[in-house]
Amino acid sequence: MKCNVGKTDKIIRLVIGLIIGAVGIYYQSWWGLIGIVPVVTALINWCPMYVPLKLTTKKD
Repeated sequence: MKCNVGKTDKIIRLVIGLIIGAVGIYYQSWWGLIGIVPVVTALINWCPMYVPLKLTTKKD
């Protein structure tokens, strides 16, 4: 599993994931669970959607 999420992408994913999660928790909605996905991809620096598209935001 090669890292394919760069620093800016990671920050954006964390912020968006935390916002979605907080809104989901506030409204007691399943959206709180959806917010976990961008947070996890940011923490592990790997996005499975980038693999088939052969994309990366990580600079070597």
